[in-house]
Amino acid sequence: MGEIKLSDVNKSYGSVHVLKDIDLHIEDGEFIVFVGPSGCGKSTLLRTIAGLEKITSGEIKIDGKRVNDVSAADRGLAMVFQSYALYPHMTVRQNLAFGLENSNMPKAEIAERIGEAARMLEIDQYLDRRPGQLSGGQRQRVAIGRAIVRRPTAFLLDEPLSNLDAELRVSTRAELAALHARIGSTMIYVTHDQVEAMTLAHRIVVMRAGKIEQVGTPLDLYNTPANRFVAGFIGAPHMNFLSAQVVEVDPASVTLTIGGSHRLLVPLAGHKLSVGEKLTVGIRPQHITLASDPGSLTVKVRLVEALGSETVIHADLHGEKLLAVVQGQKQITPGDEVHFSVAGAPLHLFDNNGLRIGA
Repeated sequence: MGEIKLSDVNKSYGSVHVLKDIDLHIEDGEFIVFVGPSGCGKSTLLRTIAGLEKITSGEIKIDGKRVNDVSAADRGLAMVFQSYALYPHMTVRQNLAFGLENSNMPKAEIAERIGEAARMLEIDQYLDRRPGQLSGGQRQRVAIGRAIVRRPTAFLLDEPLSNLDAELRVSTRAELAALHARIGSTMIYVTHDQVEAMTLAHRIVVMRAGKIEQVGTPLDLYNTPANRFVAGFIGAPHMNFLSAQVVEVDPASVTLTIGGSHRLLVPLAGHKLSVGEKLTVGIRPQHITLASDPGSLTVKVRLVEALGSETVIHADLHGEKLLAVVQGQKQITPGDEVHFSVAGAPLHLFDNNGLRIGA
């Protein structure tokens, strides 16, 4: 079992309120990812679940048991840190065995658990090496193996891939996803990298300034962000935000102007918008296409990133930045005027408080 429930959890350091009214229910076997900018409280939230930080108020339950006053060692959780925290003078086998030996586990069972974890993580050929003889990815797998041999209720991972280079991060991320599929234990993973969140999570918890902004599946957050912050944080490159004004309304749609005079018809049933109202339109770069029609958005190109399979175009639209990701290789250079089309693109509307308008 690995069900974790947080109810009205707050954490303060003196007058600094770090976690604010956190309510979160993590189901047994879920892969949950906490994301958010630096300083948003995601690592602190993980540490309160682990028992490494004592909460100021609220309640934490693990498998229905209140654990506010239960020590970290007795919560049945295993934590993997950003730093590998391996003993350099011990072999991989000794690192894996250390915690189990301290709990007086029989040697035969220790050997069985080490063998099982080593095969699972493909580190069995490194058991007699010391950490200094391993690559960064191998050391990270040993750190994860040390957690696996404990057979915990849940795994807590605090930015475990941030010390790896870009190529190794991708492969280790895939290994971690496969590992979760094999063992089925609850995993809570902290990262500032929203690509990691999108590729690993069953559900993502987006945090800002100590609060949860939205919880949902990766595609829920991508397709229907609750507010402008989530919309800008989830998706790479980030969403474009353009100033807009309502010029026509009817019960099922609104017509907006962007970029000075370009009109957009947006289906929007049950809205309460009125003519003259100002709001923000969000458009993902991947939903913008190049057009030959002069009636489309006319932009001036500032920068072109030729990535081979796609081209990223940074442009200026009446003083606002606009980013497009188009497929293939395009003969476009800075200073060119080109036409963008957003016909048929999913559009996201946000009010002056940054909240989503519509479903």
